[in-house]
Amino acid sequence: MKRKIIAFSGPSNSGKTTLITKIANKFIQEGLKILIIKHDPSDKAQFDFNGKDSFKFFQTGAEVMVLSPTRTTFFSHQQRNILESLKMIDDFDLCMVEGLKNLDLPRISVFCKKIDEDYFAFSNAIASYEKIEYKNLQWLDLNDLESICAYILKNAKNL
Repeated sequence: MKRKIIAFSGPSNSGKTTLITKIANKFIQEGLKILIIKHDPSDKAQFDFNGKDSFKFFQTGAEVMVLSPTRTTFFSHQQRNILESLKMIDDFDLCMVEGLKNLDLPRISVFCKKIDEDYFAFSNAIASYEKIEYKNLQWLDLNDLESICAYILKNAKNL
């Protein structure tokens, strides 16, 4: 499989993380290597905290990598765009991006509750429980994970 990328958008608490998690679990069970990139526009995510060695190292201004038996974590002071970030990671089949709505990628907007039409302009598909018919947007039923995954494999952008 060629490496592919697709993005997900939607308001806070719209079901993006839940859907991405289900998709990742399904594709991983099928043997695909999945990369998920989460956008943090308000800069509130916490990856380490005061008192830890890696925090102290990061406070020096150094780039810090933490190698553990089950994970590798990279802390950087440099803001990178998504393409620069992808160059750092080469071992994946499908990259799913949560957020970055202005990035020119195939995009599924997710609405488990209220539909927000403000997202339609930069979406290629809408995933919701309520059927949506709007111009050229494809509707994906949030109850039908198989169809959503098939859509992703067909429409994700080749890298």
